[in-house]
Amino acid sequence: MKQLLTTIRGCEICKDHLPLGPRPVLSANAENRILIVGQAPGTAVHKSGIPWDDPSGRNLRRWMGIDDETFYNHPYIGIVPMGFCYPGKGKTGDLPPRKECAPTWHDSLLELMPNVKLMLLIGKYAQDYYLGKTAKKNLTETVMHFDEYLPNYFVLPHPSPRNNIWVKRNNWFEEVVLPDLKVLVAQILTS
Repeated sequence: MKQLLTTIRGCEICKDHLPLGPRPVLSANAENRILIVGQAPGTAVHKSGIPWDDPSGRNLRRWMGIDDETFYNHPYIGIVPMGFCYPGKGKTGDLPPRKECAPTWHDSLLELMPNVKLMLLIGKYAQDYYLGKTAKKNLTETVMHFDEYLPNYFVLPHPSPRNNIWVKRNNWFEEVVLPDLKVLVAQILTS
């Protein structure tokens, strides 16, 4: 794992397409039991090199029912986004994760993470990649039917503050989905 992480952190496969240059950001080890698969780092995470070190990360930790210390220091939590580097800015937000990243690195990482019990698939890119044809017609329906993907996957919208409107419109998310997520996370972290 150490050798693979060193190789990934030196990756420059898509450097010509990255406006801030390559800086792969991930956290993984063989003990991970919960794997967080998000989109790609934003500019704040690119600068700090710390995954989910932004308002989206604070929301994600609240959704999971854990504090910063647990999120960043518990050996059971791994973070492997769809794209490891900041992809650049688009018209309505950040660009999608680079397509080279997940197919190049995810399988190799997962082979060295035999204890993963639950993958949090955050956002449509992660859900489309891992769920394939079993994903529903849109993110809302996929998240609404989150229990169909258990026990291996837990599907979530992106926790960006930009999605606060979506969360308010879909009150079932905080009433039904998040309590189940918190219970599963607590069970796995204490097992």
